[in-house]
Amino acid sequence: MKTSQKGIHLILSFEGFSSKPYLDSAGIPTIGYGNTYYPGGKKVTMKDPAISRERGAELFSSVLPTYEKIVNSKMKVALTQNQFDALVSHTYNTGGSDTLFSLINKKANSETIRDWFTSRYITAGGKVLNGLVRRRKAEADLFFSQ
Repeated sequence: MKTSQKGIHLILSFEGFSSKPYLDSAGIPTIGYGNTYYPGGKKVTMKDPAISRERGAELFSSVLPTYEKIVNSKMKVALTQNQFDALVSHTYNTGGSDTLFSLINKKANSETIRDWFTSRYITAGGKVLNGLVRRRKAEADLFFSQ
């Protein structure tokens, strides 16, 4: 599967755009729309030059398939487009969670999956971040939407 425009919009709305490198909430150098590395695997550094929005969109488009591939390879059950999009957003932000993939593959009940979505990966540096709480809720809402 590939991420739909709805899924791309969700990711970009939470990532925002930065033309200059910055340290994300986990202290990782980041640029563009949440990119921590460039095509080919070179990591973003704080010394990298500023980029345009167009270059940011190119970077995003070039790395998105990596996260789609993770979701496609981990999921053993059929997903709806919304479920796939929610999982790609989560994986783009976190690198993916084997526990979440396992819950879905084992067909855990909706309450368990929603609780997992909304209560994990919401902290950075030991603090709960409102932006991550909102993102996890949006991902869960998308996952369970028709």
